[in-house]
Amino acid sequence: MALSAGDVPTMYAVLVNSLSADEAARRPAEAALAQCETRPGFCSCLLEIISARGLACREDVRLLATVYFKNSINRYWRHRRDSYGISNEEKDHLRKNLLLNIREENSQIALQLAVLISKIARLDYPKEWSDLLSVLAQQLQSADVLASHRVFMVLFRTLKELSTKRLAVDQKNYAEITGHLFEYTWNLWKSDVQTILQNLSMLLQRNDMDSILEQSNDLILICDRWLLCLKIIRQLIFSGYASDSRTALEVWQVREVCPTVLTAIKSLLPYYDSFKDKQAKLWDFAKRACIKLMKVLVTLHGRHPYSFVHQTVLPAIVDFCLNMITSPEQAGTSFEEFLIQSMVLVKSVLECKEYRPSPTGRVIHENAQPLSLEQRKKNFAAVASDMLKVVLPGDRVMLLCNILVRRYFIYTAKDLEEWSENPESFHHEQNLVQWTEIKRPCAEALFIVIFEKYRELLAPVVVSVLREAMAVSPPQETDVTAGMLLKDAAYTAAGHVYYELSNYLNFNEWFHGSLSIEVSNHHPNMRIIRRKIALLLGQWISEIKGDTRKLVYHALVGLLQDNDIAVRLAACSSLCYLFQESSFSELDLFECLPTCWTMSFKLIEDVQEFDSKVQVLNFISVLLEHAGDKIIPFASQLSQFFQMIWDESAGESLLQIQLLTALKTFVSSLGFQSPLSYHVLIPILQNGVNIDSPDALNLLEDSVLLWEATLSNAPSIVPQLLDLFPYLVGIVNRSFDHLEVTIKIIEDYAIFGGSEFLKSHGASLANIIDTIIGNVNDKGLLTSLPIVDLLIQIFPLEAPPLMSSALQKLIFISLSQDDGQNPSRTAVRASSGAILARLLVMNTNFSAQLLSEPPLLASIQQAGIAVSNNMLISLIDMWIDKVDDANATQQKEYAMALSVVLTLQVPQVIDKLDDILSVCTTVIIGSREVKTIDDTSGDITSSSWIGNDCSGYSNTSSKELRKRQVKDSDPIKQASLENVLRGNLKACAALHGDAAFNAAISRIHPSAFAQLQQALNTA
Repeated sequence: MALSAGDVPTMYAVLVNSLSADEAARRPAEAALAQCETRPGFCSCLLEIISARGLACREDVRLLATVYFKNSINRYWRHRRDSYGISNEEKDHLRKNLLLNIREENSQIALQLAVLISKIARLDYPKEWSDLLSVLAQQLQSADVLASHRVFMVLFRTLKELSTKRLAVDQKNYAEITGHLFEYTWNLWKSDVQTILQNLSMLLQRNDMDSILEQSNDLILICDRWLLCLKIIRQLIFSGYASDSRTALEVWQVREVCPTVLTAIKSLLPYYDSFKDKQAKLWDFAKRACIKLMKVLVTLHGRHPYSFVHQTVLPAIVDFCLNMITSPEQAGTSFEEFLIQSMVLVKSVLECKEYRPSPTGRVIHENAQPLSLEQRKKNFAAVASDMLKVVLPGDRVMLLCNILVRRYFIYTAKDLEEWSENPESFHHEQNLVQWTEIKRPCAEALFIVIFEKYRELLAPVVVSVLREAMAVSPPQETDVTAGMLLKDAAYTAAGHVYYELSNYLNFNEWFHGSLSIEVSNHHPNMRIIRRKIALLLGQWISEIKGDTRKLVYHALVGLLQDNDIAVRLAACSSLCYLFQESSFSELDLFECLPTCWTMSFKLIEDVQEFDSKVQVLNFISVLLEHAGDKIIPFASQLSQFFQMIWDESAGESLLQIQLLTALKTFVSSLGFQSPLSYHVLIPILQNGVNIDSPDALNLLEDSVLLWEATLSNAPSIVPQLLDLFPYLVGIVNRSFDHLEVTIKIIEDYAIFGGSEFLKSHGASLANIIDTIIGNVNDKGLLTSLPIVDLLIQIFPLEAPPLMSSALQKLIFISLSQDDGQNPSRTAVRASSGAILARLLVMNTNFSAQLLSEPPLLASIQQAGIAVSNNMLISLIDMWIDKVDDANATQQKEYAMALSVVLTLQVPQVIDKLDDILSVCTTVIIGSREVKTIDDTSGDITSSSWIGNDCSGYSNTSSKELRKRQVKDSDPIKQASLENVLRGNLKACAALHGDAAFNAAISRIHPSAFAQLQQALNTA
């Protein structure tokens, strides 16, 4: 029943109750809202409540109404089969009245309204809401600052939503919007910036600025509107045009906007310091404005690099940023976030691939023909390169390098204080992953880029700084001096550019003369250098040669035992690199292994942060992977460790995912000794693969991978592992996201579980196979069909009756028509036919029973598939027709099935003898020609026997060895098609009579008959 205007008071009361702290009132209200949201008129009632302003309507209730309205758009605006949706009449009403309520004083409600309007616009503009932008444009003409601010808020959110539509028609619409909106928005922005600067200048001279701002909020609103306009301008230029890196066509707005933005930055920067201790709101605005203006420049450069190549844009902006980086005091600010953005922009310009000059140089336009795309790109790159040479001459490059190392790499007193208070957080904050957020990592990222571009010029500079630092800070130093901090900075630089410095520095001499001594200096203040050396050793790994490598291993293992957690985490990181390096010494690893285990276990107990625990777990996984079966003596200790960490990480899914990955490596390293871990492993698996577990959503994928690894490395399928199989039913019924690993798991159970597995879980297995075959696409079928073949192979009598429903579906597939344009469908038909051929060979009686079921024939005919009343005849035709589409293994299955057909009491067979013998002859001769080639394209499709005693196989390839034995024991593979065919021809002659048989043989072409004789070795 639809809701109407008369239900608004009731709806308001329900919303009020849903905000109640009293659970007895809140829960029924929430349930009532959940029921009402599916009823027509629900959104209209909410809009009435949102529109009701004044004392009679609580602000928090209005805000909640906007949230419910927004959620209803996500769920019901589009008509779906599973919901009634919102009627077109109600949609028209909502769209019209939403635009009448944009001028909302409450900023939170205004934001929610802007978001929900944008969501509707994404779905309805321009077809159902063609006048949206024109109505908004009309409202922009208002002199009311609040009204225009709210309109721009809606515009920004709408443009942001529309920019996510990627179809060509949508992008064309966006380009048209840009043409209509840009000019007005840009002029308003320029006007507002002048108004803002005039007011800021005026207020700076007044002593009563706080009272002035309290009396009128217009300036703050204009400032916010100006920032919204800036976002809209950025969005229009970014999304309204294809990137010029693809088109090499200038976007004129970039040349128009960027110089003005740079001027605005220069004008606003001084106010950051001016208002810092005088007016918090204006100081915050100056700060936000400068950062956002720089981010706009960064964004536009990334989107339209060629449009930046203009004398008023690229050199001016880069020069300004370089001045800010190298002389922030002269620029009037030491504003960290702004400096970061300046570094980001310089870095993006220097590493911009579009600015790399072409070896052929600039293209001269000598005729009237327009330049090609590549020629235009070359010209832009040449001009940009010339501009950068002017703005970044050699002496300025060296100055920038020195400034980065000597100023920005140096730890401040605040840094060292943060290190002392929380070494873990400090360690992770210095990670280059966060380079766009923290000044030092950002400076390091910029340093790496400039060194890469000017390596020959800068390598001597870095070496000079390094030698200077080592001279002023001896290895035995204990005080935190300027020299020690400079040494840390120099080591940072040397670590990042090891690939070039190796030509200037001898690492062995450096290590023995300085680094090894500093590592042994355990004074608390030396943690600064010890941590940096720990990182540096990991970076220089490729340059560590000979006997020094072993000393480096031991140095890093020693640093794992340091008193400072930041040092230990750095050592942990570098040891990962060393053990993953191709030339690492296994012998050295085995010597370090006991200490590494002990220190890793202790470190993970000492750390608190997620990133730290993941880092240590990653290190443990690397040790497990490279130690192999050498971990067996530590299996008990490792199992206890994993159990402890698993228990402690309850509720932390991200950490448990890392643990599952480490456990998978642990099981693989244990190999046949993996049952040593089952007391820990099995309960974890039971929780992870149970789709009803609270953590299933996050842990299922990694748990399924661990399950498969456990089965692969199991010496036998113990009852605990056997009991896990029913969980696979729920996993498959839920989704096919894990189809490939599911097939591997079934394969493991089938090969290693034997008849006990089929006896215990045959019904579950049939359920899984039937669900898969009936619902997956062709790609999924190609993944899944080999397991059906395997099951018939291993359990020829027991498995087919269980899989009767799935086999009937395969008959449907085999007899359906091919799509000549779809190779996947052809491959699926070939594979399905091969399975049915195997079934006929290995369980002829069940095959005959399956093919003779009247309901199956009737349903196939109802589906419009032309088949003979005897479906076997249709299958014979399919095998003969599709033999060329099959691989070598499948071809033999076809030929074996056709050979078996000769012995059946099917009168029509004698009429098809020529075609049947032609297929068999082709397969026999073809198999002789490729006798040495092992066709593995079907992987597990050729196996039929399993033995439980696998103790004779090494654990390094246990699964593959056992699979190979199963495949090689396949009766069809082992059978001699020549001998089978020879015997079956005699049976055919006896069955159909010599006269009919000889008459059929006489119809064979003489050359084909000669090939048959050759194939049967009877010539």
